[in-house]
Amino acid sequence: MTREERIEALKRAAKERILILDGAMGTAIQGYKLDEAAYRGERFKDHPRDLKGNNDLLVLSQPDIIREIHSKYLEAGADILETNTFNAQAISQADYGLEEISHEMNVAAAKLAREAADEWTAKTPDRPRFVAGAVGPTNRTASISPDVNNPGFRNVGFDELVEAYATQVRGLIEGGADTILIETVFDTLNAKAAGFAVEQVFDEMGVELPIMISGTITDLSGRNLSGQTPEASWYSMKHLKPFSIGLNCSFGAEQLRPSVDEMAHVADTYVSVYPNAGLPNEMGEYDESPEQMAVLLEDWAKNGLINIVGGCCGTTPEHIGAIAAAVADYKPRKVPEVEHALRLSGLEPFVHG
Repeated sequence: MTREERIEALKRAAKERILILDGAMGTAIQGYKLDEAAYRGERFKDHPRDLKGNNDLLVLSQPDIIREIHSKYLEAGADILETNTFNAQAISQADYGLEEISHEMNVAAAKLAREAADEWTAKTPDRPRFVAGAVGPTNRTASISPDVNNPGFRNVGFDELVEAYATQVRGLIEGGADTILIETVFDTLNAKAAGFAVEQVFDEMGVELPIMISGTITDLSGRNLSGQTPEASWYSMKHLKPFSIGLNCSFGAEQLRPSVDEMAHVADTYVSVYPNAGLPNEMGEYDESPEQMAVLLEDWAKNGLINIVGGCCGTTPEHIGAIAAAVADYKPRKVPEVEHALRLSGLEPFVHG
């Protein structure tokens, strides 16, 4: 299938059923218990900085592991694979002294996911599998000062974010991504920079892929780190006309439900959700079982809140398999027709009808 054919197939599938997104890449990688030498591989064995923990680098140093993880999620029932590129932009990779290979990392990651998806599409031609190019938030925030004594200070600027994101997105498109997923948005300004970069690259390359956006709630008040409610953040990003809007990471499904419910009622596009497997315990691990998580997300499907569902931190192929089975018999959320009105977004939404 060509990319255009895959995009049309994705749009058809989203009308027919709840689509399944994969689970946590980081959790899966932890299971391999890789040491410093494994992260380095042969190519980076003499690199001057420590590389253990740089999961994105594994697409170059341990591609067989990443390919195997993708395949496990597809076997569990995932329709959409996320590329292993959460931190594969120059700003985050600067911590490892690898900012210069950001483009290469994204091309390689997208190719690995593409190969796995195409292999499973060949097995189930009536159910093609898709690749979402994952664009994480970076490790910096454009809206908030990291210095409590200097509220006006920023350690990253909008233009710097755009440049880093544009390099990443070019690589994802070149590698074969079907969609661009701007995910784990904790700062809406970072996401707006990502969106600007995506559209810039679309114009430059003469392509247009569906854009998926997924934010994260940072406390039980239901706001992201830069202070917006889900409805306000939707109004901030609506101009991108995304294929889907939603939430990921945050807390477990139970605590995230009010925020998803809020977004599901105001967004005139598909809604995605992929929460953590509960909250981390004192050891930093996630205790919510596949069965527990599936029961919670089945209720969301039953109540017509979701179009795309998967898992974030702590989730495994077993979680994805259980979730896929739990929502299989439910219709996807019906996208509402939202009345035309002036809709503005500060920290709170403002609607003038």
